[in-house]
Amino acid sequence: MPVSVTHLRRWFVGGAIAIALIVAGVYLYARYRVQNALKRVPEKIGLEIKQSATGFSISKSEQGRTLFKIEASKAVQFKEGGRTELHDVAITLYGRDSARYDHVYGSDFEYDPQSGEVSAKGPIEIDLEANPAGILNPDQATPKELKNPIHLTTSGLVFNQKTGDAYTKQSVVFRLPQATGSAVGVSYSGKTNLLTLESEVKIVGVGDHNLTLTAARGTIAKSPRQIMLEQPRIKTPTRAFESDRAAIILRQDNTLDKIQAYGQVRVASTEEHASEVRADQLEMTFARDHDSLRSAIFTGNVAGTGSGAQLFHGSAGRVVMDFAGKNLLTKVHAEENVKLVQSPAHADASSKAQEMELAAPAVDFVLAKGSRLERAETTGAAQLTMRTVAASHGPQTVATAGKFVANFDPSGQLSALHGAPDARIVSQNPNQPDRVSTSDSIEAVFRAGRGIESIVQTGHVAYIDGERKAWADRARYTPADQLLALSGSPRVQENGMTTTARSMRLDRSTSNAFAEGDVKSTYSDLKPQPDGALLASGSPIHVTAQSMTVHGTPAVASYTGNVRLWQDANIIAAPSIEFDRDHRSVVARGSGTQSVSTTLVQSDNSDHPIPVAITSSQLTYTDGERKAHFEGDVLVKVADVAITARQIDAFLKSRGRDAPAVSTAGRLDHIVASGGVVATQPARRATGDQLVYVASDDKFVLTGGPPCIFDAERGKITGVSLTFYRRDDTVLVEGNSSSPAVTQTRVAR
Repeated sequence: MPVSVTHLRRWFVGGAIAIALIVAGVYLYARYRVQNALKRVPEKIGLEIKQSATGFSISKSEQGRTLFKIEASKAVQFKEGGRTELHDVAITLYGRDSARYDHVYGSDFEYDPQSGEVSAKGPIEIDLEANPAGILNPDQATPKELKNPIHLTTSGLVFNQKTGDAYTKQSVVFRLPQATGSAVGVSYSGKTNLLTLESEVKIVGVGDHNLTLTAARGTIAKSPRQIMLEQPRIKTPTRAFESDRAAIILRQDNTLDKIQAYGQVRVASTEEHASEVRADQLEMTFARDHDSLRSAIFTGNVAGTGSGAQLFHGSAGRVVMDFAGKNLLTKVHAEENVKLVQSPAHADASSKAQEMELAAPAVDFVLAKGSRLERAETTGAAQLTMRTVAASHGPQTVATAGKFVANFDPSGQLSALHGAPDARIVSQNPNQPDRVSTSDSIEAVFRAGRGIESIVQTGHVAYIDGERKAWADRARYTPADQLLALSGSPRVQENGMTTTARSMRLDRSTSNAFAEGDVKSTYSDLKPQPDGALLASGSPIHVTAQSMTVHGTPAVASYTGNVRLWQDANIIAAPSIEFDRDHRSVVARGSGTQSVSTTLVQSDNSDHPIPVAITSSQLTYTDGERKAHFEGDVLVKVADVAITARQIDAFLKSRGRDAPAVSTAGRLDHIVASGGVVATQPARRATGDQLVYVASDDKFVLTGGPPCIFDAERGKITGVSLTFYRRDDTVLVEGNSSSPAVTQTRVAR
């Protein structure tokens, strides 16, 4: 429970033991000794006194030992009614084993033989003194050591020798070495051996025992040996106790066994860091040593609060506190719907401090040095809820597991938490779907007063965040940057995209995702795009790379490091690729050591596919436009023809609505190359400013520059436009009036 164990321990050791020692000592001894003294006075007076006398003395002995001695300066018997008066009476009681040296003395007593009542006409005083060595000393010898006796003062005491009852309506005052006390009205039943303190019971400690005990009424019973108090209240400068009723139970040797409190039990500390426990019942059990508390059990609607750097509030159906020697609190066991809330004492609206609430069927708390909370362990499925104090309806995190083990720092604040098996964490944000992660176990580390520093989940980790799902062997979450790091075969799936890597990071604040090492992404659930080309089929699109970054939506992902993207036979390889799944567009970039590589196809006369390989510094492609734009040192290879240019646009044929479900490739329609165009074949080289290649005719049209073709057999040909056909090596040369066609033929020598 969230109550200072130091305060509770001090209360149990000081307050409870003080109640038992003071009340038990005063009233039990007073009851038996006063009863015996009064009972013997009328016995001897009624039989022996017949006339006025001085120097009166009488005693009774058994087996050579004096039981009691009565002395009076004067005794007077009245003929009318046979009443007898004693003056200046002193009674000494030794007990059958001489273990007592008790004194009862007063000025005036009266005995009525008809009613059997002995009445004290004035004040009387009683001193109760133990004499353990009495049996070893001569009869009636004064103890060698007269220790502080229990001293009582009262008046109007009436004893009936016929019934054995005694009572007084007057105040009874007593004094002990550690306390003084009083009550108004005392009665004793000889039949039931019950002594009743009728009202206004009060005990005040002195010296080091600075406490005040009050009760509305009290009873002392012989069998069972117990003291019952109604509405007991105990106060010290730093502690307070109250309940509707309390029972102090003694053993046969009058040592303290138990204290039981019932109804609206309240134990509180009023020190700088105040604390309080309330319950329906409280039972404290003591070892044979009076000063040794063994256990304290709170039962029924137990609720506690505590203050300090952290505020505590807890509740349970039952709480058991175990103590070692010297009243050292070692363990607290709470059960029946246990709930413990810890929150910072000072948190303003801008504070990020967290409140933590632990709930479980049962919790065991282990303490170090009797005062510092060191460890807590739950029994049964447990739940830990963490929320920002400043936001009453803000985000919160709920962790559950089959069992929690918590460790606390030297200031008593939660420092680490282990949960297993069946660990589960749910992050809840208003107007957002829950984020849920499950695993075999969780390890949470906390910062003092600031909440969670990190959470590590291990074993079969599964994470759900809306449409995003993730799996891994291990996950580590840090609230400061809201990053979830996955390792051990991590896999993330979102909106038809599945990615695996050696490690992955998910930014929960931005929904960004990062993957490192052997990255592989597969885009599934793709619908065929009849108007598309390169990436238009319904087949999955695959990407491999060294790393991947997703910003916000998984529809757009950036890949770096030996990236390879393909669908069916269409392949793009580059140092980096940015892929937009929704638009099926690609932006690929090369580096100083690696170019962008793209593979397309065209068909020959028999409609057999012929691969078209293109390298460049950059590629931009959008499937809806069916246009691939290549820039920077572009090289195109079609069969035995190689084309270089500063930039090239490759236009693809649409896939068509009647295409098969799985299309093998995006087929080339035509290519437009510009800027320093060079086209080569094994025996032919052509240059110009622009080249248009038409795949259906396998035709190359070269213009600008002016264009020229150098043929090993025909020599050099120039003109306004040069057209050559790869299939039959036909060359068409066109000129005009200002630029006639020229053919330079090499002559063999």
